[in-house]
Amino acid sequence: MNRTDSAGARLTLDLWHPDCWAIGATARTDGGILAQAVYQAPEPTPERVNGLFTAYGETAETVEACLDAVRDSPHSGAVLELRERFGHRRDAPGAVVREFLLEYDPSALVCPTLLEHGFVHSAPVRIEDGRERWQVSFTRDRSELQSALDAVRRDADADLTVEAVATADSETQRSERERRFDSLTPAQRRAFERARSAGYYEWPRSVSTRELAAQLDLSKTTLLQHLRTAEAKLLDPERRSTDPESAT
Repeated sequence: MNRTDSAGARLTLDLWHPDCWAIGATARTDGGILAQAVYQAPEPTPERVNGLFTAYGETAETVEACLDAVRDSPHSGAVLELRERFGHRRDAPGAVVREFLLEYDPSALVCPTLLEHGFVHSAPVRIEDGRERWQVSFTRDRSELQSALDAVRRDADADLTVEAVATADSETQRSERERRFDSLTPAQRRAFERARSAGYYEWPRSVSTRELAAQLDLSKTTLLQHLRTAEAKLLDPERRSTDPESAT
């Protein structure tokens, strides 16, 4: 990244780092994980930390597979699932969501490294397809941004790219449609983007439903389910919390 001219910048970081149970679990399954909060013991160098997370996916089977991958990881501890809270608004993008607590080794955390170099995260971390997506603010002088990014890469042994940079003013101007697009699950996003790029929404259509399903290695029924849910979420912001697919 070459831009260093954004004082008070807000960045979206795409990040991979080693020995992370969530990265490993989402790389092996179609599920995603939302990191809500991490609770650290008061001692200076705790041996374990506790975190609150949400596993999400298109189906109950997808979420169960993701949780099984978490349990099998050598870098995680015991998974303690939480009961669904009646009337609680689900902020995770999946059609099926399950909250859980996890105790694990704090040496796997990349957050302290980000903080050390001036990056303060401002939203739950979204982990999908073996990558973490961080929303952060850079608190130091704008001339230090590039060197701070390089320091995170070095100290965390991280593969890090910057997806977007915005000032506080430009972030408030971000379109409602762009914010709704963030509510799509990985499978919904892949299906919708492929359909759009392949001309599925053109008239006449450049690709049939059957051809598009074959390109994505999906059944026609599954493809249509992804597309219809994605379309509904993009048209209706309340869809993310009242998705009928959650009954699957």
